[in-house]
Amino acid sequence: MPSKSISPDQALRLDNQVCFALYSASHAMSKAYKPHLDALGLTYPQYVAMLVLWERDGLTVSEIGERLYLDSGTLTPLLKRLEGAGYISRLRDAADERRVLIQLTAAGRKLKAKAVAIPACMLESMQCSINELTALTRQVQQLRDRLQAA
Repeated sequence: MPSKSISPDQALRLDNQVCFALYSASHAMSKAYKPHLDALGLTYPQYVAMLVLWERDGLTVSEIGERLYLDSGTLTPLLKRLEGAGYISRLRDAADERRVLIQLTAAGRKLKAKAVAIPACMLESMQCSINELTALTRQVQQLRDRLQAA
């Protein structure tokens, strides 16, 4: 199948940049999440860390970092703030003192009940069907995976 080529000038147009489409969509997404997360007292990075822990409690810092694509230097301050808010506890692994286990507190588990409405609110804001959103999510994940493999 022949590929469609574009001129160098067209290649440098902002509207033709997938990176800018993703960047600006991410910015718009963060803005749409903000009022919902403000009601919970969370930032978006804290919210995604809590999502990981609500899926599986008792992970290590490195396991959370792998799941979120964050290094420990970025993740540790975020986790310390969640601990300060009373949502998690950080404990040294008795089997390996180098590992820090992250566990939800009762308040962290209770917060999940308040967060449960957020996905439906966001789906409404995006004005797309669940099938469209699922397909888009898969495409973006595949793009991310290909870029990381490159």
